[in-house]
Amino acid sequence: MLKSGDKAPYFEGVAQNGLKITSNDLAGKKHVIYFYPKDLTPGCTVQAINLTAHLDELSEKGYDVIGVSADSVKRHCRFIEKIGIGFDLISDESLEIIKAFEVWGLKKFMGREYEGIKRTTFLIDENGVIEAVIDKVKTKSHAQQILTWVHSWLRGPIFPKCRINIEKQREQ
Repeated sequence: MLKSGDKAPYFEGVAQNGLKITSNDLAGKKHVIYFYPKDLTPGCTVQAINLTAHLDELSEKGYDVIGVSADSVKRHCRFIEKIGIGFDLISDESLEIIKAFEVWGLKKFMGREYEGIKRTTFLIDENGVIEAVIDKVKTKSHAQQILTWVHSWLRGPIFPKCRINIEKQREQ
């Protein structure tokens, strides 16, 4: 699994507006890329609403938000129109981006096992390096999870031992 300090994979994808977005387009900007299972489902809708509600705060911290799922461009358009999402959604029907970020795999739900997208978020710096990976996403308060991480990163953790580890990561 990708981790903090790794270079984010190169990607190309098509957003809901039909325009291509590549990781090169994001160079020089911090961004949040979040992977989610499916448009117009309860958890994914709650997560997108929460992120949209906190876009200004994320932007103030320097982060743009991009969502990625295996849904079609057409379905992304319906999702955005229905709930008023304020950021781009990339369609990855081929699973190339999803697999490059290592978020495709075996999942369990109600005793059933199947392959699918593991809800995961990556915070990526302006140099394309992963700052953080959030793999235990809380859909109702996801923006707060991101902002809490950003705040702790800027201020440093409470425990000195952790501060040393973070300072070492910053130097790398």
